[in-house]
Amino acid sequence: MLWSEIVSDIPSSKDINRGRWSGRIETGPNTLRCDERTDRSVPLEKHPCTNIYNALYTKADKGFMINSGPRLWIALWLGLLSATTGSSAVLAADCPGHPDALGTSRTLVVDPREHPHIGSMQYQETLPLRDHEVVLTFDDGPLPKYSNQVLRILADECIKATFFVIGSQVKANPEGVRKLVAAGHTVGTHSQNHPLTFKRMPIEKAEAEINAGIASTTAAMTDPSALAPFFRIPGLERSTVVEDYLASRGIQVWSADFPADDWRHISPDRVYQLAIQRLEAKHKGVLLLHDIQQRTTLALPKIIRDLKARGYHIVHVVPATADQPATPTKPSEWQSHPQPEQPLIAYVPNLTEMLPVPAPINLNVGLPQAGHRITGQAGAVVLPVASRELFEIKKESLAQRTTHFRHATTRANARLAWARPIHIVRATRAAKRSVRSFGRAPLRPYQSASPRV
Repeated sequence: MLWSEIVSDIPSSKDINRGRWSGRIETGPNTLRCDERTDRSVPLEKHPCTNIYNALYTKADKGFMINSGPRLWIALWLGLLSATTGSSAVLAADCPGHPDALGTSRTLVVDPREHPHIGSMQYQETLPLRDHEVVLTFDDGPLPKYSNQVLRILADECIKATFFVIGSQVKANPEGVRKLVAAGHTVGTHSQNHPLTFKRMPIEKAEAEINAGIASTTAAMTDPSALAPFFRIPGLERSTVVEDYLASRGIQVWSADFPADDWRHISPDRVYQLAIQRLEAKHKGVLLLHDIQQRTTLALPKIIRDLKARGYHIVHVVPATADQPATPTKPSEWQSHPQPEQPLIAYVPNLTEMLPVPAPINLNVGLPQAGHRITGQAGAVVLPVASRELFEIKKESLAQRTTHFRHATTRANARLAWARPIHIVRATRAAKRSVRSFGRAPLRPYQSASPRV
């Protein structure tokens, strides 16, 4: 029986209660959700709630035999787990020679025409990732010296990532792109020459950069259809005109959810710290890295190590095709900043309607005339009207202003004296000493010898 036939007979979710364990299975590609892990999707064989299911079946030579009839669908699901991983999910157990590998938990299929822009750094939409899911992206390659190291690190962990390549780099290293495709990674483009002026350049030049980058990349590929319709604007210098042009061609613009700043002159440890800190702040998202930097190759193993330790999962993103439709999602899952169901203003009372502005007559007083006292009704407190002298700004005399100016000038000259170069100060002092000793005219400061080093 095929896996698809079994899934069609399985309810969308089921509650399980056995002893102190309480879990909930939701059907999906080799994942489940369980209360024990606070609703985090993880591979079935590594889930802490597996104890629930171990009590429900016994293992036989030919698959799993269930002890109770109502639990049959659970046993069938567990028995066919290893046969259903396929290419859509590379679990740690399927990584030859690396049983502790992080792996790729699932593949997310997206339609660029339905969602033309993604990345919460710049757009209102981002990839519909679950809690503790990460998409790794790399820019500016291929550069054999460092790109090959990145590929080797990812291969050791059976991780699939997305690479945005530069056309000129591809022309210089065409084998690098073929390695990316052969390893199963997604390949998008990043312009031909990586100009940092996309925001200002005419649309004709932007189109030429985009098209040349695509042409250079497809020319290096054995199968040009392997190029994904994904594009990341160099320097994230977004432009509405450029975005509209890419959308008209069905190309999805990728920003990111957080970078690791690995293009800056910082240490590999700092790259690692920024990646983990920013990921922990969002708990999921698209990480922006560069496969042409040595600091990235040194930080990447530490990043992957922490992803495993903190319970994160890698998601591989591919474009939708006629044979592979987009993964079903809800529009709200794409929102980078989900809005509350009701606006917050609905919970704030309208103070303008509740508390109208009082009129003088409501204060039990009448409007005063200049020089008069405010009189109220019986029992009201009578207050005197302040005279104009209270608010009058007195003018300084000429002598006072002269004194203030002289003091300010003295203070300014004192500051300037402290700021003089030391060699001028030394020359001036030497000139004064010579006058006292020999009666000669003092040397001017700028006529002194060159300063001592």
